[in-house]
Amino acid sequence: MEPTVQSERAPFPRNMIENSLYEEESDRVDLGKNPHLHPLESDELEYEPCSSRLLVRGLGEHDLDDDEEDYESSARLLGISFMNRSSNHRSNMSGAYSHETSGGSCSVPTGRTLLVVAFVVVIILSISMVVYFLPKCTFTKEGCHKKNTTLTLVYPLATNGQVFPWPKMRLPNAVVPVHYSLTLHPNLTTVNFTGSVQINLLIMENTNNITLHASGLKITRATITPEANGHPKNVQVLEYTPHQQIAMKVNPIMSKGERYTLNLKYSANLSDGLSGFYKGIYQDKNQTRMLAATQFEPFSARRAFPCFDEPAFKATFTITIIREADHISLSNMAKNATTPVANGLYQDRFMESVKMSTYLVAFIVGNLTSISQNTSRGVTVSVYAVPNKMDQLNYALETAVKLVEFYEKFFNISYPLRKLDLVALPDFEAGAMENWGLITFREVALLYKEDTASIMDKQIITIVIAHELAHQWFGNLVTMEWWNDLWLNEGFATFMEYFSLEKVFPELQVGDHFLNSRFRAMEKDSMNSSHPLSTAVESFEQIEEMFDSISYEKGASILLMLKDFLNETILQQGITQYLKEHEYGNTKNEDLWNSIAKVASVDLNVKDMMKTWTLQTGFPLVTVKLDTTTNIIHLNQECFLRIAISQNSSSSSCCSNLWHIPLTFITSSCSDYKRPECIKKWLLKNKTDTIDLKEPSVAWVKFNVNMSGYYIVDYDKSSSEKLIVLLQNDHLAISDQDRAGLINNAFVLASAGKISVKTVLNLTSYLKYEDSPVPIVEALVQFNRIYMLIQKRGNLSLSNRVKEYIFDIFGDLIDQQTWSNNGSFSERQLRSKLLATACDLKYDSCIQNASNLFTKWMNSSDLSLLPSDLTTTIFTIGARTLEGWTFMCQMYSHLQSKTDKSKMLTAMAKTNNVHHLIWLMYNSLHHDTIRTQELPFILATSSRTPVGYLFAWDFVKENWDELIKKFHLGSFSLQTIITETTSQFSTKAHLLEVQTFFESLADKTSQLGSVKEAQEVIRLNIQWMEENMKNLDKQL
Repeated sequence: MEPTVQSERAPFPRNMIENSLYEEESDRVDLGKNPHLHPLESDELEYEPCSSRLLVRGLGEHDLDDDEEDYESSARLLGISFMNRSSNHRSNMSGAYSHETSGGSCSVPTGRTLLVVAFVVVIILSISMVVYFLPKCTFTKEGCHKKNTTLTLVYPLATNGQVFPWPKMRLPNAVVPVHYSLTLHPNLTTVNFTGSVQINLLIMENTNNITLHASGLKITRATITPEANGHPKNVQVLEYTPHQQIAMKVNPIMSKGERYTLNLKYSANLSDGLSGFYKGIYQDKNQTRMLAATQFEPFSARRAFPCFDEPAFKATFTITIIREADHISLSNMAKNATTPVANGLYQDRFMESVKMSTYLVAFIVGNLTSISQNTSRGVTVSVYAVPNKMDQLNYALETAVKLVEFYEKFFNISYPLRKLDLVALPDFEAGAMENWGLITFREVALLYKEDTASIMDKQIITIVIAHELAHQWFGNLVTMEWWNDLWLNEGFATFMEYFSLEKVFPELQVGDHFLNSRFRAMEKDSMNSSHPLSTAVESFEQIEEMFDSISYEKGASILLMLKDFLNETILQQGITQYLKEHEYGNTKNEDLWNSIAKVASVDLNVKDMMKTWTLQTGFPLVTVKLDTTTNIIHLNQECFLRIAISQNSSSSSCCSNLWHIPLTFITSSCSDYKRPECIKKWLLKNKTDTIDLKEPSVAWVKFNVNMSGYYIVDYDKSSSEKLIVLLQNDHLAISDQDRAGLINNAFVLASAGKISVKTVLNLTSYLKYEDSPVPIVEALVQFNRIYMLIQKRGNLSLSNRVKEYIFDIFGDLIDQQTWSNNGSFSERQLRSKLLATACDLKYDSCIQNASNLFTKWMNSSDLSLLPSDLTTTIFTIGARTLEGWTFMCQMYSHLQSKTDKSKMLTAMAKTNNVHHLIWLMYNSLHHDTIRTQELPFILATSSRTPVGYLFAWDFVKENWDELIKKFHLGSFSLQTIITETTSQFSTKAHLLEVQTFFESLADKTSQLGSVKEAQEVIRLNIQWMEENMKNLDKQL
């Protein structure tokens, strides 16, 4: 279809700074919202009710006189709103408020005035006496309470005005669920559902109320039945929506050890979003079809049925689904029976589940097709998709069967269910979700079409499958007790995805992908806005924000570091011990280290060491100085933050942290990194330490072998120069990963002002002789980041010289590339990265080849004619023309392969045509041709282009209210939108604009970690420009 520009909904970017600086200021100042106007010391008044905020009008032209200052102080203390009078009013009331009249004589106060003044004085004295004789108290948001005393809990009001019996976000432990019997009937025509749930409860403490979760459910009936007498009793349901909780008061008091059954009937609409029990839409034979699916993690099971929606409240489930005849239903367990019911409907009853958390419950209703295969132990593995994508299921099925068998052997624990379903859903926000026995995926993360998919598509799909299957043990069988330890789920699954694929699919070379992920995680973790792996969370937004690269990649990285320092066998035994000790239970951070410590035969306190990595923010910078005369290495550790050296370190989030760092290193005397005896180990616990080398005449040392440690290294000048010479003379003397690590560390250290740009350029000059994708890709990432920042600052002269430097290093290698899928995985990966960079930087031969291939595709509409590894690059060049972009948009609507559509979307989002860009954003926002789940990707991609980065940010500002309806505050999608659309800003004006926007919002957005991270990234970009751009200009 022909894209149309909806200009009335998409105005061009406005300069928010200009508007905010030059528009007329308000004459009202609200000190409750502007605390900096009246700073208070910590021992002064801590809280002022909204109704008693001091409002001041017209200040500036006239100052308050002494009496008015007294009134102002009294008003603040008494909680009275004080309004400054206008100058005319002050003249009229001069007798009451001035020391002198205009004539210079004293005015005599009237009797009425004296009476008013006397009345005010009496009130002031009365309140002063009350305050004086009261016990000392501190005024806080909770009110006045005595110091060093326990606060009395304030119970909120339910929606009906009655007192709600539970005041906290987290549920009480007085009542726990044992079993749920859940029946659901989704109606895909009316787009709603009805349900009933029977919850068997065990009373853990004497109590007279039951509190659990529900959100958006209309509960029509509630009864409670004691097991002792079996007589049901109606109970009133109270609801407190801010905590998404409901409660029932029960009389008489329920006693510890008793059992009850809670019965609830309810109805709700299928969600328009992508969480809870939601509707999905797809095309089948030119007809629009609908399905219903679930996404419950972290706290959306409560939107499908009333439940104890916290990870620690594990229970068993029996699920029944009522459906239409032309649909199927799926759930966690295998189907037990199907029976016809009234009105031509069918009822599917599933087997009782194993004990699990509510966020792992899942069910799907729709028209899906599948293929199946049994594992060697007889587990039935099936892959499902909508009917027109049957030809894309085979690779996922083969991969899943192999990985299930690997995990069973590695963990020495059988997969506990009879079946395992993997389902590709058309509408799905996350990449995938590990629901026990019913794993759900985005189509792009599961479906694989051999003739058009690239080698990187295959790698990503395999990684995602491996991650979700690892969760069947880590997260499902053993679950973290609370979201503060999410990394026990996600860090482990991330580690196992790479570990398993290196064993089962070594040809995919996922170790390189893991290294790149570690580099990106360390970038985030080197900022003040980062957080410890295990950190306190309670609110919905805090929980959502735990799903980030710290929990995933940092968690996986410290496990890799531990594996390499202990050895693979010890870690494997420790993992198995952990899983068997806690199966079907919940754990905390220390439980893992205790299990590993039980099998570790080395003289190492694993728990003490790993606590320094999980309970502290950030990671260390290890400074290495080699004294070649004494053969002694001098070591120093400090917290690494990418902040200006001139900043006050006491304000840093990790300024005094020390880690137990498991160092590895090789030396010139024994430099073969493939020989274990050449890799030396040292545990650095203190701020400083020394290593006395036994071998003589050591010329150089290289720490962090294969970059398996979660730290960076700064070498003294002499050691650094020797490593640079080594790279220039014999770069193969150290591993690909080590060369990539030296490149990464150099750029990062330069961004923090630790080393000069000249040193970075000297180190990277060896890359003319490099042919390994790992260091080349890392160098391209770093150079491209600098190029984009300088380009967007408008310094075209310097950005062109950066581009020429890139071509000077990699030009010969670019010219050697063929436009094909030939070669090994590493050769194909390298070709893809090099040609993508070359075309992005307008390398002539690259543009010509890509244009010719795009024209060939346009003339045939046959994607199989294109080299699949290079399709994204070809599409990107083709989309630069009006004809090419329009053709691609039409093809996007008709293609069935999600991976092909994803590549087209990338290319279309890179356009410099403003109208096309705006159409893409709004089309996705409104879920028209492009699904809403793609919007964060569109915004992130367009934000990297010279034109798109301004429009993407303006789109976010203009549509913020709509965005937070589509994506939860704190969700990974919203994190991506916030951080990516601001990542290219590098001026103080843009920083002020971002700060002003988020501070202007009424919700808690300005306190989100992603907002703080976005602002810190801008500051880091500013810092880099101020400290390095002149030096780079000089060097180039």
